[in-house]
Amino acid sequence: MSFLLEATGITKQFLGTLALDNVRLELQAGEIHAVIGENGAGKSTLMKILAGVNTADAGEIRFEGRPIAPTSPREALMLGIDIVHQELSVVPTLTVAENIFPGRLPTNFWGMVRYGELFQNAAKVLEKLQVGVDPRGPVEMLSVANQQLVEITKALSFNCKVLILDEPTSALTDYEAQRLLEFLRRLAADGVGILYISHKLKEVFAVADRVTVLRDGKYVGTEKISDVTPEQVVRMMVGRELGTMYPPKGKVSTLPFFEVRNLRLPGSANYNSFSLYQGEVLGFAGLIGSGRSELARAIFGADPKAEGEILLNGLPINIDSPQKAIEYGIGYLPEDRKAAGLFLEMSIKLNVEAAVINQVSAGGFIVPAKERLLAQHYVQQLNISTPHIDQEVRRLSGGNQQKALVAKWLSIKPKILIVDEPTRGIDVGAKKEIHFLLRALADSGVGVIMISSELPEVLGMSDRILVMHEGEIVNEILAADATEEKIIHSASVSKSEQIHYG
Repeated sequence: MSFLLEATGITKQFLGTLALDNVRLELQAGEIHAVIGENGAGKSTLMKILAGVNTADAGEIRFEGRPIAPTSPREALMLGIDIVHQELSVVPTLTVAENIFPGRLPTNFWGMVRYGELFQNAAKVLEKLQVGVDPRGPVEMLSVANQQLVEITKALSFNCKVLILDEPTSALTDYEAQRLLEFLRRLAADGVGILYISHKLKEVFAVADRVTVLRDGKYVGTEKISDVTPEQVVRMMVGRELGTMYPPKGKVSTLPFFEVRNLRLPGSANYNSFSLYQGEVLGFAGLIGSGRSELARAIFGADPKAEGEILLNGLPINIDSPQKAIEYGIGYLPEDRKAAGLFLEMSIKLNVEAAVINQVSAGGFIVPAKERLLAQHYVQQLNISTPHIDQEVRRLSGGNQQKALVAKWLSIKPKILIVDEPTRGIDVGAKKEIHFLLRALADSGVGVIMISSELPEVLGMSDRILVMHEGEIVNEILAADATEEKIIHSASVSKSEQIHYG
């Protein structure tokens, strides 16, 4: 069988770490081929080698039967191979057309851009790919899903034959993700070969033709999706039976110990109130843009609130900054761990102590022995995979970065822990560990507020579920009564339009 793209014996080492060890991968034209594995399995490294971001130490890549060795993304793109990273690279202030044709804008004799021709060219490409956006509009006005389609359109405007997608739906709603998957099926039907990296097995089984599994930088196997079950694929990924993803739910106090009353955000007409019980995992569900993160940030003091009251153990507290929230025992794991949660260039040790410098200091100076003890405690407790506590966080896998972020907030010994998308972009094994950790915290008396766009996670973890729509809490659903249908319905309509599902 001839392959569009074939990689064999790919080996890559970084600073003494063997990231890839004799890995192989084959892609056919018109195929959607999923590449999966736990964080640190080598998926992203392999994709970056194929796309010219990194070069392999050993092995061979053949494209359309010819050996290639791209040394830059530009060189790979000229060959017909492009990668769309999880963090989009569109320029928000430029138009859709300018983002599709960067460095290739049509100009006149004096070097002035011929915008009429540019918009016409972009419209043709967008129409061909059935992407319904205005080529004249700025990209910053588009949803994340449409920004992603613009970036894919840019790749295909180069006559891209191999499209690599790294976690393409991590920031999308279920509806937007479904639109993207339908778009990818159309591309594959036109002969484009697609390499699809995702931690979401439901999507992999919905869209992929074949799946290749990597583990610890090694090739495990390739299977037709029709020949395997999700459980078999997980076993290939982790090398063991994973068991249930969600721990049993514990006993929740009958008295609220944390209350938010009539909290209103600047510029909003909505007032939100809710209570959190000791030992409870309180889930927040809603579509992207529903205001869940904004409400959490206001509670934590990261963003201002126009009015409202917060009570802890029945007493009003004033939280006007994250530092005040920390003093009251409130921790917050942000949605974007890289941009807002971690100091990527700093060590695990320094990240863990960031919120509790006073705990590792004496007389105004940091005590190295205390630093090490604190970091080592949480590295062991959370099973963070690292050679040492002085390892830079940026060198950890996504799952271990998330654990480092959890360690940072556990170090404050929180009474309330707010977690925003706690398992986004991490593998199935790390997800289970985070789930069991959050439940263990709740069982120890910590109140956990969990924001998640993954409905199975909301249902599997929450004792109660609050649903938000356009900046307002519109429904409260007990775990025993919750279904995906109820949550989706509640998230889609205003409070006055809520319909009871029996």
